[in-house]
Amino acid sequence: MSFFKKLSEGLKRTKENMVAAFEDAFNTYTKVDDRFLEELEDILIMSDVGMDTAMKISDRLKESVKKNKIDDVESVKKEVKSITAEILNKGEDAHKLSQEYPLVVMVIGVNGVGKTTSIAKIANGLKKEGKTVQLVAADTFRAAAAEQLQVWGERIGVNVIKHKEGSDPAAVIFDGIQSAKARGTDVIICDTAGRLHNKKNLMTELNKMNKIIDREFPEAHKETLLVIDGATGQNGKSQVKEFKEIADITGIVLTKLDGTAKGGIVISISDEFDIPVKYIGVGEGVEDMQPFEPEAFADALFDGRESW
Repeated sequence: MSFFKKLSEGLKRTKENMVAAFEDAFNTYTKVDDRFLEELEDILIMSDVGMDTAMKISDRLKESVKKNKIDDVESVKKEVKSITAEILNKGEDAHKLSQEYPLVVMVIGVNGVGKTTSIAKIANGLKKEGKTVQLVAADTFRAAAAEQLQVWGERIGVNVIKHKEGSDPAAVIFDGIQSAKARGTDVIICDTAGRLHNKKNLMTELNKMNKIIDREFPEAHKETLLVIDGATGQNGKSQVKEFKEIADITGIVLTKLDGTAKGGIVISISDEFDIPVKYIGVGEGVEDMQPFEPEAFADALFDGRESW
């Protein structure tokens, strides 16, 4: 299956919600006027794009309609897609993991968002690109977290460093770094505990792990990816806000977009936090974690039905 088709299929529920509403508006209104444009704004808000982002898209659309004298539906559709892609796009290569190696990737997020599974899927993709990858099970607090990562490691054929449950996460990071350096590994991906109930302790824990990386592997490049469950919709933004206060987030991973009609959250998070989305999950298979491409996402979202 092509990248576009897989992405389009993964966004099926969001499109059924958003695109159907757009089509109804286009069938209802015969001309491009203020009432029509306000209807589109309402649809964006209801599709979990969010109030502020929906208004931004609407304002840009109104400005373009006026400036370019747009008076036909097809041109409005193209303009909405173009504005959305522009909001999503954070610059050349911003949506890719660093291409400089060795690379250490810290993966953070609350429990239940699909963090460990996302790590395995990202690792699988990197391995297929010819990179050597090692996983580090630094979430030592959640029961069976290390075992889950170990199972994934065996499945995709990558090395996993883990300690027993309750161990010091920084100690696991230390051993993971030593192992990766000895092996000449390109990418180390570190799972971390997902708890927001005690922000101070979590920040202390993350800082300790980062200090170990800086001390033991100063030549390594670093990324911090925040995993968000796309099905949480606008609630996902509160998680971004909380984690942004305690970590230097370089990218967002949005999971479970195939099971929700709230895919508009991708646009909202990109706009409000100015953090690039780097991966999106559009299925349960190991191949279904896709590197994020702004234009492809906008195309798949708005060109997903024959009538568009």
